[in-house]
Amino acid sequence: MEKQSTDTILMIRPVSFSFNEQTGESNAFQTSDKGLDKSKINQKAQKEFDNMVAVLEKNGVKVLVIEDKADPRTPDAIFPNNWVSFHSDGTIITYPMMAENRRQEIREDVLNEVCAQTGFSLVKRLHLETLADHGLILEGTGSMILDRVNRIIYACISPRTNLDALEKLAQHRDYKLIAFKAVDAKGQEIYHTNVMMCLGDRYCVLGTESIKDEVELGQVQNSLEQTGHEIIPVSMNQVERFAGNMLQIRTAVGEKLLVMSQSAYASLKPEQIEKLSSYDRIVHIAIPTIEKYGGGSTRCMIAEVFYQGL
Repeated sequence: MEKQSTDTILMIRPVSFSFNEQTGESNAFQTSDKGLDKSKINQKAQKEFDNMVAVLEKNGVKVLVIEDKADPRTPDAIFPNNWVSFHSDGTIITYPMMAENRRQEIREDVLNEVCAQTGFSLVKRLHLETLADHGLILEGTGSMILDRVNRIIYACISPRTNLDALEKLAQHRDYKLIAFKAVDAKGQEIYHTNVMMCLGDRYCVLGTESIKDEVELGQVQNSLEQTGHEIIPVSMNQVERFAGNMLQIRTAVGEKLLVMSQSAYASLKPEQIEKLSSYDRIVHIAIPTIEKYGGGSTRCMIAEVFYQGL
């Protein structure tokens, strides 16, 4: 049986991080600021990235860091979970990205390096990125929340998450699909499911206010309850501060951590912190530049590596 969390992760160190014009329209969490030049934004992001790696390693997580390339310029390369996922049956999946400059993030050398350094043995490669040629977009574990144990996909439909693409993947992987609509405070579709939902092995942080359709909300809640997950609701305001963009990972000795940003942690109420701490040890890291200009948080920066025997 697959496990829900891993102790090995991939992170891509940025060399050209900045506001991405090509993704800004569909990502309301991004901010464009003309007052700071791109090189300074990237320098700040690199410091936040390096600190996050150091904190995770200090807490016992195995972190594989690979440097982004300067050419082609890929301002969102810091978010690798959108283009690749690794599975314990030896499958690597690469995904269809919406923005042209994000499609250039897919790198075979990165996949080869992960296999070489982590013990991942490639059995099957699923190339979904070709779906983008037909307008079918699915941005990895940003678009989807995978219940790996119970083989369920949770996904909110958006310009970045196409229903037909989801159904193709669910069929390939023999997963049940639970799709729904989720919106932010302004009524705009939330671009990625992982900004309003985090699934641990025994709990789920869920932005319940963003799912307006009561039937769809009920389907999500019933599925979570039936699979033994306690639902921990977060408000729309907390979602906007990335309280949904968390990830459960494990240390090399098996301790479970819940990784989130300082912004997300500061938005939580004491009772929410207490509840989450009853399941995992919370690790919170300040990444304000990355959140502001990239529109993603700690979970987006981590591509989980599940490998055989895990």
